This record gives sequence, structure tokens and C-alpha cells, in this order.
Amino acid sequence: MWDTLHSYLPYLLAGLGSFFIGLSKAGFGGGLGMMVTPICVVAFGPKAIGILLPLLCVGDIFSMYAYWKKWQIKNFWFLLPGIIVGVIIGAQLFGRFTADHLNLIIGLLAISFVAFQIGREYITKHAKAFIPSYKTGIPYGIAAGLTSTFAHGAGPVVTMFLLPQKMTKEVYMGTTIFIFTFINAFKMPFFCIDQTMINLPIFAPHSIITLETLTIGLYCFPLVPLGVWAGIWLNRKFSEAQFVHIIYILTALAGADLVWHSHFWRWF
Repeated sequence: MWDTLHSYLPYLLAGLGSFFIGLSKAGFGGGLGMMVTPICVVAFGPKAIGILLPLLCVGDIFSMYAYWKKWQIKNFWFLLPGIIVGVIIGAQLFGRFTADHLNLIIGLLAISFVAFQIGREYITKHAKAFIPSYKTGIPYGIAAGLTSTFAHGAGPVVTMFLLPQKMTKEVYMGTTIFIFTFINAFKMPFFCIDQTMINLPIFAPHSIITLETLTIGLYCFPLVPLGVWAGIWLNRKFSEAQFVHIIYILTALAGADLVWHSHFWRWF
């Protein structure tokens, strides 16, 4: 019985991650979305990156509908040049990392995210509002493009860019969703096409989205809109404070597990 359960565990974790995508896209659970990649990488290894991207795009569609035209478009334009550069560089580097390297990167991003979220209240209280520009937007955009390509983990970077602007929660959510929707859509060709199909150096050496990852994602697909519906319902019924604390603990544990299994000490 345990062997049977263990064989299905990766798919159970992938289903949980897909449900969390929906919850986070509905605005419930704070940084819940950052937990999705570590959970799925624990389950499937580096190919989880390819499994998640189509599911994230599905979640983006629901989110855009909920926050339609509630964004500040200027922030997107400031980040756009850097995002393009970051995604292209990330796609080039992705095929050159081993599974251990990716585990370490994703694990450290997860742990850093939790640390950032813990200090977020302090940042909110003490950060001075600033006027965004291309000078600040381009480096943030590059960082967002890179972290999103490696681990779908651009959340903390985009948050650090938007948070000091002191915008309302609705505008902040709408702007964040608009930026993530573009990033995920822009990444899609780089994840589906590789240099063996089109001899262009901007594409990754190997496809990240394959028939296998699409098949797994197809099984998980129904859980994304279900998570969106649950997130909307939970937002109306419950406080998310305790739930968020549990998520942060689980995210940190998943990140620590990935760092440990990266066997980074062997590199020294």
C-alpha cells in the first residue's frame, strides 16, 4: 500500500501545486504562488518548470478577468526591456544547468522569498515612495525575467519594485497580474522551441515543455479554476493570516529540502 501511495505522490503534489496556482491567482494566500515551483520540483525534478508554465498561463487568464483594467501600465513599460533581456538570458542558461544546480537555485529562491515576506511589513512601513523609471525598471526587469525563467519565481522581484510606490491593493494586484501574464506568455515560445527546431541562438538548447510535461499538466488543469473559485470563496469567508504562516513554513521547508538535495557541498 505504501509503495502504491509513494508512486502516486508526485502526481498528488503536482495536483496540490496546481490548486495553489488557482488560489494565488484569486488573491488568496499572499505569496502562495511561490510555493508551487518548489513543491513540483520536489515531485518531478527540473521538468516541473515545463509542467507549470501552461498551468500558470491558464491561471493568468482568470486573474486578468478579475482585475481587468485595474493595473498601472506605466510600470509594465518600465520593466519590459529588462524582462525581455532576462528571459532570453535565462533561456540560454537553462539548458546548461544540472538538476543539482536548479535545485539549489529554486531552493534558495524559496527561502529568500520567505525571508522577504517576513520583512515585508517593515519594508512597507519604512520604504519611501518613489517614482518608477526605466533607470530602476530595467535592472528589476532583468532580475524578474531571470528568476521567472529558472523557477517561475519573479514574485519577490516585482513586489520589491511595486511595493514602495504605495499604490492601493487593487491597483497593486492588477499591475502584478498584468506583468506576470506577459512574462508567462512571453516565456512560452522559449520553453516550447529549442535550437534543434529553429537555429536561432536566443532559444534554449533543449525544449522545456514536452509531450510528457503537457500530459501531466493536462491532468492537473481542472484544479487551477477550482483553486481560483476556492480562493474567491475563502477571501469572502476567512482571514488568510494563519493560512499564510503555514504556507511560509512549508515553502521554507520545501526550499531547504531542494538545497539539501542539490548536494552543493560537493562543489567545494
